[in-house]
Amino acid sequence: MASYNTLTDLELIDLLKRDDEPAFTEIYNRYAKGLADFTASKLFNLEDAQDIIHDLFVKLWEDRKQLTITSNLKTYLFTITRYRIIDKIRKNATRQEYSAMLQSLSNAYQSSIEQQIASKELQQTILKSLNQLSPKVKEIYNLSREENLSIPEIAAKLQLSEQTVKNQLSTALAHLRKSLSGISTATLIWWLS
Repeated sequence: MASYNTLTDLELIDLLKRDDEPAFTEIYNRYAKGLADFTASKLFNLEDAQDIIHDLFVKLWEDRKQLTITSNLKTYLFTITRYRIIDKIRKNATRQEYSAMLQSLSNAYQSSIEQQIASKELQQTILKSLNQLSPKVKEIYNLSREENLSIPEIAAKLQLSEQTVKNQLSTALAHLRKSLSGISTATLIWWLS
């Protein structure tokens, strides 16, 4: 067989569908650096960029049998990467907002009696919301937020895949966002003051 670096993308995809690891390696060698550079330029965080590209190629290998790329592999990979960047930005924004809200709660607790009451009500809303989660989702959330374990650490500890841990954390955060959505911005600003 000809050297893999002389094969077209469509030939590599065909080989990949037949579990050809060198074809996968060639695809990785062709596109990983460009994808990582593109991702890092959008996220301004090399570690997040590397995570996204790693997850992208893991998913490419896992889904190799079902791939339906009819035109351009490069376009396909960059499109998927773009969507993953958007998801990462959304998750980071939510995490930062949530972290800021929790920090404001601890600061608010030290201020006036009215602010202490409002803070306690918000904390109760958060706890009530967390208690509505399934035990496994709640455990994963607590390991992430209370014990500050990373996704790989949680996955190893609970013997789950990293993707399952990510999905469960997303579920928990979406549930918390929904629970906190009824709180007015004016109330949050008042707590922050």
